[in-house]
Amino acid sequence: MDWTRGHTIGRGSSATVSAAKSIWCDQVFAVKSVELSESQLLQKEQKILSQLSSPYIVSYKGYDVTKEKDKLMFNLMMEYMSGGTISNAIRKQGGRINEQLIGCYAKQILLGLEYLHSRGIAHCDIKGQNILLGKTGAKIADFGCARWVDAAERDGGGAAGSVEQIGGTPMFMAPEVARGEEQGCPADIWALGCTIVEMATGRSPWTDMTNTASLLYLIAFSGESPEIPRFLSLQAKDFLYKCLRRDPKDRWTAKQLLRHPFLEESYSNSTINQDFVTSSPTSILDQDIWNSVEESEKMNHSIQTVSSALQRVRELGSTSRESKCGWNDDQIWITVRSTISQ
Repeated sequence: MDWTRGHTIGRGSSATVSAAKSIWCDQVFAVKSVELSESQLLQKEQKILSQLSSPYIVSYKGYDVTKEKDKLMFNLMMEYMSGGTISNAIRKQGGRINEQLIGCYAKQILLGLEYLHSRGIAHCDIKGQNILLGKTGAKIADFGCARWVDAAERDGGGAAGSVEQIGGTPMFMAPEVARGEEQGCPADIWALGCTIVEMATGRSPWTDMTNTASLLYLIAFSGESPEIPRFLSLQAKDFLYKCLRRDPKDRWTAKQLLRHPFLEESYSNSTINQDFVTSSPTSILDQDIWNSVEESEKMNHSIQTVSSALQRVRELGSTSRESKCGWNDDQIWITVRSTISQ
Protein backbone atom coordinates (compact mmCIF):
# COMPACT_ATOMS: atom_id res chain seq x y z
CA MET A 1 0.00 0.00 0.00
CA ASP A 2 1.29 3.46 -0.90
CA TRP A 3 0.62 6.06 1.76
CA THR A 4 1.72 9.47 2.99
CA ARG A 5 2.91 10.32 6.49
CA GLY A 6 1.56 13.37 8.29
CA HIS A 7 2.22 15.07 11.60
CA THR A 8 3.51 13.19 14.62
CA ILE A 9 0.67 12.50 17.07
CA GLY A 10 2.53 10.46 19.67
CA ARG A 11 6.05 9.53 20.64
CA GLY A 12 7.65 6.84 22.81
CA SER A 13 11.30 6.28 23.62
CA SER A 14 12.01 4.88 20.16
CA ALA A 15 8.70 4.58 18.28
CA THR A 16 6.76 7.47 16.78
CA VAL A 17 3.04 7.51 15.95
CA SER A 18 2.02 9.56 12.93
CA ALA A 19 -1.18 10.31 11.12
CA ALA A 20 -1.20 8.81 7.63
CA LYS A 21 -3.46 8.45 4.62
CA SER A 22 -3.63 6.18 1.62
CA ILE A 23 -2.63 7.74 -1.69
CA TRP A 24 -5.39 5.94 -3.59
CA CYS A 25 -8.47 6.33 -1.38
CA ASP A 26 -7.60 9.06 1.16
CA GLN A 27 -8.26 6.63 4.01
CA VAL A 28 -6.82 8.07 7.21
CA PHE A 29 -5.08 5.77 9.70
CA ALA A 30 -2.35 5.87 12.33
CA VAL A 31 1.17 4.51 11.84
CA LYS A 32 3.53 3.53 14.64
CA SER A 33 7.10 3.46 13.33
CA VAL A 34 10.56 2.50 14.54
CA GLU A 35 13.84 1.66 12.83
CA LEU A 36 13.77 -1.92 11.57
CA SER A 37 16.92 -2.83 13.51
CA GLU A 38 15.17 -1.85 16.76
CA SER A 39 11.70 -3.15 15.95
CA GLN A 40 11.55 -6.39 17.95
CA LEU A 41 9.01 -5.07 20.44
CA LEU A 42 6.92 -3.35 17.78
CA GLN A 43 6.88 -6.59 15.79
CA LYS A 44 5.62 -8.36 18.92
CA GLU A 45 2.85 -5.74 19.19
CA GLN A 46 2.03 -6.29 15.51
CA LYS A 47 1.81 -10.04 16.03
CA ILE A 48 -0.67 -9.62 18.89
CA LEU A 49 -2.76 -6.89 17.29
CA SER A 50 -3.01 -8.76 13.97
CA GLN A 51 -4.79 -11.62 15.76
CA LEU A 52 -7.48 -9.40 17.26
CA SER A 53 -10.82 -8.36 15.84
CA SER A 54 -13.24 -6.63 18.19
CA PRO A 55 -15.36 -3.46 18.00
CA TYR A 56 -13.84 -2.53 21.37
CA ILE A 57 -10.18 -2.72 20.27
CA VAL A 58 -8.44 -0.37 17.84
CA SER A 59 -8.36 -2.27 14.57
CA TYR A 60 -5.25 -3.55 12.83
CA LYS A 61 -4.62 -2.21 9.32
CA GLY A 62 -1.42 -4.03 8.43
CA TYR A 63 2.31 -3.39 8.47
CA ASP A 64 5.13 -2.69 6.07
CA VAL A 65 8.82 -1.83 5.86
CA THR A 66 9.80 1.45 4.21
CA LYS A 67 13.00 3.29 3.44
CA GLU A 68 12.99 6.87 4.70
CA LYS A 69 16.01 9.14 4.90
CA ASP A 70 18.28 6.15 4.17
CA LYS A 71 16.81 4.19 7.10
CA LEU A 72 14.63 1.08 6.99
CA MET A 73 11.53 1.64 9.11
CA PHE A 74 9.07 -0.94 10.47
CA ASN A 75 5.53 0.51 10.38
CA LEU A 76 2.49 -0.79 12.23
CA MET A 77 -0.76 0.56 10.78
CA MET A 78 -3.82 0.98 12.98
CA GLU A 79 -7.25 2.57 13.05
CA TYR A 80 -7.24 6.34 13.49
CA MET A 81 -9.51 7.48 16.35
CA SER A 82 -10.56 11.11 15.95
CA GLY A 83 -11.88 11.56 19.48
CA GLY A 84 -8.57 11.51 21.34
CA THR A 85 -8.02 9.68 24.60
CA ILE A 86 -10.09 9.45 27.74
CA SER A 87 -7.40 11.58 29.39
CA ASN A 88 -8.10 14.25 26.73
CA ALA A 89 -11.82 14.01 27.47
CA ILE A 90 -11.28 14.46 31.21
CA ARG A 91 -9.35 17.68 30.66
CA LYS A 92 -11.82 18.96 28.07
CA GLN A 93 -14.70 18.42 30.48
CA GLY A 94 -13.05 20.43 33.21
CA GLY A 95 -11.56 17.55 35.15
CA ARG A 96 -14.37 15.01 35.46
CA ILE A 97 -16.58 12.73 33.40
CA ASN A 98 -20.14 12.19 34.59
CA GLU A 99 -20.97 8.85 36.18
CA GLN A 100 -23.32 7.60 33.48
CA LEU A 101 -20.71 8.11 30.78
CA ILE A 102 -18.07 6.52 33.02
CA GLY A 103 -20.28 3.44 33.16
CA CYS A 104 -20.69 3.49 29.38
CA TYR A 105 -16.94 3.68 28.78
CA ALA A 106 -16.22 1.12 31.51
CA LYS A 107 -18.53 -1.38 29.83
CA GLN A 108 -16.88 -0.91 26.44
CA ILE A 109 -13.42 -1.30 27.99
CA LEU A 110 -14.57 -4.43 29.79
CA LEU A 111 -15.99 -5.88 26.58
CA GLY A 112 -12.56 -5.37 25.04
CA LEU A 113 -10.82 -6.90 28.07
CA GLU A 114 -13.17 -9.89 28.16
CA TYR A 115 -12.34 -10.49 24.49
CA LEU A 116 -8.59 -10.28 25.19
CA HIS A 117 -8.68 -12.40 28.34
CA SER A 118 -10.76 -15.11 26.67
CA ARG A 119 -7.90 -15.41 24.18
CA GLY A 120 -5.23 -15.60 26.83
CA ILE A 121 -3.91 -12.05 26.33
CA ALA A 122 -3.35 -9.46 29.06
CA HIS A 123 -3.06 -5.82 27.97
CA CYS A 124 -0.81 -4.80 30.90
CA ASP A 125 -1.20 -1.03 30.42
CA ILE A 126 -4.85 -0.05 30.78
CA LYS A 127 -5.20 3.68 31.59
CA GLY A 128 -6.98 6.74 30.25
CA GLN A 129 -4.19 7.53 27.82
CA ASN A 130 -4.53 4.12 26.15
CA ILE A 131 -8.30 4.26 25.68
CA LEU A 132 -9.20 6.07 22.46
CA LEU A 133 -12.57 7.61 21.64
CA GLY A 134 -14.53 7.72 18.42
CA LYS A 135 -18.08 7.90 17.13
CA THR A 136 -18.99 4.54 18.68
CA GLY A 137 -17.31 5.22 22.03
CA ALA A 138 -14.20 3.77 23.64
CA LYS A 139 -11.64 1.32 22.24
CA ILE A 140 -8.52 -0.20 23.81
CA ALA A 141 -5.25 0.82 22.12
CA ASP A 142 -1.46 0.53 22.54
CA PHE A 143 -0.48 -3.12 22.89
CA GLY A 144 3.20 -2.37 23.46
CA CYS A 145 3.11 -4.01 26.89
CA ALA A 146 0.61 -6.77 26.05
CA ARG A 147 1.52 -10.42 26.56
CA TRP A 148 0.19 -13.92 26.26
CA VAL A 149 -0.67 -15.10 29.75
CA ASP A 150 0.33 -18.67 28.87
CA ALA A 151 4.02 -18.50 27.96
CA ALA A 152 3.69 -21.70 25.92
CA GLU A 153 1.43 -19.85 23.48
CA ARG A 154 3.99 -17.14 22.87
CA ASP A 155 5.99 -17.52 19.67
CA GLY A 156 4.42 -20.90 19.06
CA GLY A 157 5.82 -22.27 22.30
CA GLY A 158 9.42 -21.39 21.51
CA ALA A 159 9.64 -18.99 24.45
CA ALA A 160 8.02 -21.26 26.99
CA GLY A 161 11.19 -21.39 29.05
CA SER A 162 11.74 -17.63 29.09
CA VAL A 163 10.62 -15.22 31.79
CA GLU A 164 8.25 -12.39 30.87
CA GLN A 165 9.23 -8.84 31.78
CA ILE A 166 7.13 -6.58 33.97
CA GLY A 167 5.77 -3.63 32.00
CA GLY A 168 3.13 -0.94 32.19
CA THR A 169 2.58 2.33 34.03
CA PRO A 170 3.51 2.49 37.75
CA MET A 171 0.49 4.65 38.70
CA PHE A 172 -1.86 1.92 37.41
CA MET A 173 0.06 -1.19 38.50
CA ALA A 174 -1.64 -3.79 40.66
CA PRO A 175 0.03 -4.83 43.96
CA GLU A 176 1.24 -8.16 42.56
CA VAL A 177 2.81 -6.35 39.61
CA ALA A 178 4.51 -3.75 41.81
CA ARG A 179 6.01 -6.64 43.80
CA GLY A 180 7.29 -8.21 40.58
CA GLU A 181 5.33 -11.42 41.16
CA GLU A 182 2.98 -11.72 38.20
CA GLN A 183 1.21 -9.69 35.55
CA GLY A 184 -1.89 -11.33 34.20
CA CYS A 185 -5.55 -10.62 33.46
CA PRO A 186 -6.44 -9.60 37.06
CA ALA A 187 -3.91 -6.75 36.78
CA ASP A 188 -5.96 -5.34 33.89
CA ILE A 189 -9.02 -5.25 36.15
CA TRP A 190 -7.11 -3.35 38.84
CA ALA A 191 -5.93 -0.87 36.19
CA LEU A 192 -9.53 -0.45 35.00
CA GLY A 193 -10.51 0.49 38.55
CA CYS A 194 -7.71 3.06 38.64
CA THR A 195 -8.88 4.41 35.27
CA ILE A 196 -12.42 4.84 36.59
CA VAL A 197 -11.04 6.81 39.55
CA GLU A 198 -9.13 8.92 37.02
CA MET A 199 -12.33 9.55 35.02
CA ALA A 200 -14.38 10.40 38.10
CA THR A 201 -11.92 12.77 39.76
CA GLY A 202 -9.59 13.98 37.02
CA ARG A 203 -6.71 13.03 39.30
CA SER A 204 -4.35 10.12 39.63
CA PRO A 205 -5.61 7.04 41.52
CA TRP A 206 -2.83 7.70 44.05
CA THR A 207 -2.85 11.35 45.09
CA ASP A 208 0.16 13.28 46.39
CA MET A 209 2.60 10.72 45.02
CA THR A 210 5.41 12.11 42.85
CA ASN A 211 8.24 9.67 43.57
CA THR A 212 8.13 6.46 41.57
CA ALA A 213 9.96 4.28 44.10
CA SER A 214 7.74 5.45 46.97
CA LEU A 215 4.64 4.91 44.84
CA LEU A 216 5.60 1.33 43.98
CA TYR A 217 6.42 0.55 47.59
CA LEU A 218 3.02 1.93 48.66
CA ILE A 219 1.17 -0.13 46.07
CA ALA A 220 3.17 -3.28 46.79
CA PHE A 221 3.24 -3.37 50.58
CA SER A 222 0.95 -0.81 52.25
CA GLY A 223 -2.21 -2.90 52.13
CA GLU A 224 -4.02 0.14 50.74
CA SER A 225 -6.11 0.56 47.61
CA PRO A 226 -6.87 3.78 45.72
CA GLU A 227 -9.45 5.92 47.48
CA ILE A 228 -12.93 5.49 46.02
CA PRO A 229 -14.66 8.86 45.44
CA ARG A 230 -17.36 9.44 48.02
CA PHE A 231 -19.69 11.21 45.60
CA LEU A 232 -20.17 8.14 43.40
CA SER A 233 -23.35 6.07 43.64
CA LEU A 234 -23.44 2.97 45.80
CA GLN A 235 -23.43 0.79 42.69
CA ALA A 236 -20.40 2.57 41.26
CA LYS A 237 -18.57 2.24 44.58
CA ASP A 238 -19.35 -1.46 44.77
CA PHE A 239 -18.11 -1.91 41.21
CA LEU A 240 -14.80 -0.26 42.15
CA TYR A 241 -14.48 -2.42 45.27
CA LYS A 242 -14.69 -5.46 43.02
CA CYS A 243 -11.94 -4.07 40.74
CA LEU A 244 -9.57 -2.88 43.46
CA ARG A 245 -9.27 -5.92 45.69
CA ARG A 246 -5.59 -6.32 46.50
CA ASP A 247 -5.55 -10.09 46.16
CA PRO A 248 -5.80 -10.88 42.42
CA LYS A 249 -7.66 -14.10 43.24
CA ASP A 250 -10.43 -12.04 44.87
CA ARG A 251 -10.75 -9.54 42.05
CA TRP A 252 -13.77 -9.98 39.80
CA THR A 253 -13.13 -11.03 36.22
CA ALA A 254 -14.19 -9.03 33.19
CA LYS A 255 -17.02 -11.48 32.56
CA GLN A 256 -18.32 -11.10 36.13
CA LEU A 257 -18.07 -7.31 36.05
CA LEU A 258 -20.04 -7.12 32.81
CA ARG A 259 -23.04 -8.39 34.80
CA HIS A 260 -22.67 -5.78 37.54
CA PRO A 261 -25.76 -3.52 38.00
CA PHE A 262 -23.64 -0.37 37.70
CA LEU A 263 -22.93 -1.11 34.04
CA GLU A 264 -26.46 -2.18 33.22
CA GLU A 265 -27.94 1.07 34.54
CA SER A 266 -25.25 3.38 33.17
CA TYR A 267 -25.08 1.81 29.72
CA SER A 268 -28.84 1.84 29.21
CA ASN A 269 -29.19 5.50 30.21
CA SER A 270 -26.16 6.97 28.46
CA THR A 271 -25.16 7.85 24.92
CA ILE A 272 -21.75 8.76 23.56
CA ASN A 273 -21.28 12.51 23.90
CA GLN A 274 -19.48 13.80 20.83
CA ASP A 275 -18.53 16.99 22.67
CA PHE A 276 -15.67 14.87 24.02
CA VAL A 277 -14.08 14.62 20.59
CA THR A 278 -10.67 16.28 20.37
CA SER A 279 -8.24 16.81 17.53
CA SER A 280 -5.48 14.46 18.67
CA PRO A 281 -5.76 10.67 18.91
CA THR A 282 -3.02 10.33 21.53
CA SER A 283 -1.84 12.22 24.57
CA ILE A 284 1.04 11.38 26.87
CA LEU A 285 1.46 12.99 30.28
CA ASP A 286 4.95 14.01 31.31
CA GLN A 287 5.12 12.64 34.86
CA ASP A 288 7.40 9.64 35.34
CA ILE A 289 4.78 7.78 37.37
CA TRP A 290 2.26 8.07 34.51
CA ASN A 291 4.55 6.93 31.69
CA SER A 292 4.44 3.45 30.19
CA VAL A 293 7.35 1.07 30.09
CA GLU A 294 7.67 0.87 26.33
CA GLU A 295 10.04 0.22 23.46
CA SER A 296 13.68 0.49 24.60
CA GLU A 297 12.50 1.45 28.07
CA LYS A 298 11.46 -2.18 28.60
CA MET A 299 13.27 -3.89 31.43
CA ASN A 300 16.15 -6.03 30.19
CA HIS A 301 15.78 -8.88 32.63
CA SER A 302 13.22 -10.37 34.99
CA ILE A 303 12.44 -8.78 38.35
CA GLN A 304 14.07 -10.76 41.14
CA THR A 305 13.56 -8.39 44.09
CA VAL A 306 11.29 -5.44 44.77
CA SER A 307 14.26 -3.17 45.45
CA SER A 308 15.68 -3.86 41.99
CA ALA A 309 12.24 -3.29 40.47
CA LEU A 310 12.00 0.12 42.10
CA GLN A 311 15.46 1.05 40.88
CA ARG A 312 14.56 0.13 37.31
CA VAL A 313 11.23 1.94 37.33
CA ARG A 314 12.96 5.13 38.45
CA GLU A 315 14.85 5.04 35.16
CA LEU A 316 11.77 4.71 32.98
CA GLY A 317 10.62 8.33 32.89
CA SER A 318 10.57 10.12 29.62
CA THR A 319 8.86 13.25 28.33
CA SER A 320 6.55 13.35 25.37
CA ARG A 321 4.73 15.98 23.46
CA GLU A 322 1.40 16.24 21.77
CA SER A 323 0.88 17.50 18.22
CA LYS A 324 -2.15 18.42 16.17
CA CYS A 325 -2.62 17.30 12.61
CA GLY A 326 -2.91 19.85 9.84
CA TRP A 327 -4.73 17.80 7.26
CA ASN A 328 -4.86 20.54 4.64
CA ASP A 329 -1.18 21.45 4.56
CA ASP A 330 0.40 19.59 1.65
CA GLN A 331 3.88 20.50 2.87
CA ILE A 332 3.69 18.19 5.88
CA TRP A 333 3.00 14.99 3.95
CA ILE A 334 5.84 12.67 2.91
CA THR A 335 5.13 10.06 0.26
CA VAL A 336 6.15 6.59 1.36
CA ARG A 337 6.29 3.53 -0.88
CA SER A 338 6.26 0.20 0.88
CA THR A 339 8.61 -2.67 0.17
CA ILE A 340 6.68 -5.24 2.21
CA SER A 341 2.95 -5.17 2.91
CA GLN A 342 0.33 -7.26 4.60
